Amino acid sequence: MSRYSRIIGWGMYVPERVLTNEELSRMVDTSDEWIRTRTGIRERRIVNGPSETTATLAERAARAALDKAGLPATALDMIIVSTSSPEHLFPATACIVQDALGATRAGAYDLSAACSGFVYALAMAHGLIVSEQADTVMVIGAETLSRLVNWQDRNTCVLFGDGAGAIILQASETPGGVLATVLGSDGSGAHLLSLPAGGSRKPPSFETLRNGDHYIHMDGKAVFRFATRVMAEATREVVEKAGLTLDDIALIIPHQANIRIIETSVVRQLHFPWERVFVNLDRYGNTSTASIPIALTEAVEAGRLQPGDYAVLVGFGAGLTWAAALIQWGPEVPEVTWWQRLWWHVLWYRWSRLRSLYRRVRRRVFAFYFRGREQVEQWRFTSPPSPDGKEKQGEE
Repeated sequence: MSRYSRIIGWGMYVPERVLTNEELSRMVDTSDEWIRTRTGIRERRIVNGPSETTATLAERAARAALDKAGLPATALDMIIVSTSSPEHLFPATACIVQDALGATRAGAYDLSAACSGFVYALAMAHGLIVSEQADTVMVIGAETLSRLVNWQDRNTCVLFGDGAGAIILQASETPGGVLATVLGSDGSGAHLLSLPAGGSRKPPSFETLRNGDHYIHMDGKAVFRFATRVMAEATREVVEKAGLTLDDIALIIPHQANIRIIETSVVRQLHFPWERVFVNLDRYGNTSTASIPIALTEAVEAGRLQPGDYAVLVGFGAGLTWAAALIQWGPEVPEVTWWQRLWWHVLWYRWSRLRSLYRRVRRRVFAFYFRGREQVEQWRFTSPPSPDGKEKQGEE
């Protein structure tokens, strides 16, 4: 019997701090009119203080998705976090989210494919489910790119915002869900959009800090040309792969990078009606890998997707990478009682924090205990030095 992967939960979270174009114009040589006409962005959300990080945004979006699906975190088999702004090079941000959710049965890993990453992660989750390696997988796209941009560079700082979006895929015998995916890359353009320093090639140094190599670097014109070509090609390919036509598609949800890219690649090249394209770029800016799940969540909540509708999720990003997925909407959302919701989505998270604290304390106690035991054993098995200066080994 065939297995399908269907979306049963969705959620998003964006920081409360709003940064408008007018505020940016007081920070860098730009204006509201200049930003809107070239990008379509009016404002973006920015993390406020050290307490908000990629992991905390991801956790909030994940909670919303679990709440929508009516599932406890213990139902998850895998958590995949797509991000270009992880908490650390390692450990994976997904592991931090797994601990915060109390998803005790879930494996966790990060995926890095820049702005295409969410669709890449969706394809990986779909593969795990149809190959029967997992039944329930959470996919999260989360970014805090405001901490990676140079706020004196108007070509990049006006573009990016922070946020997170999440979905839950679950195995089903009912046809639908993820029907086709297309993934691609062209590493010859890796230098066109990058964060040069911070990895093993350019570890942090005075020179990298002085040169601004820890900020996002982008060749905007080259990326624009690449994006407008590949977005249209990937959309056509995934629709054909699913055995459909563009007339069958109820909604295209593109990566929210630039309004002119969306207009050129989706509307003009595909001759696709603008009213069947979902855009929220004006309110959030480019949230990279989080942009598609945030847009998907808002599209569903706004009634833009109905059961049985076909939708295309398509993006591009650094790498260079591109990705598209065709889904048939029709979530199978179970009924959840009030007491289940109270336990799973309120009390459970508090219990998870206590459980995490307990495990940390226990690990420290064990480390202290065994360190003391090691010192005792070393003393017992090492006799005092002999008159000739040599130690004698062995227990008396």
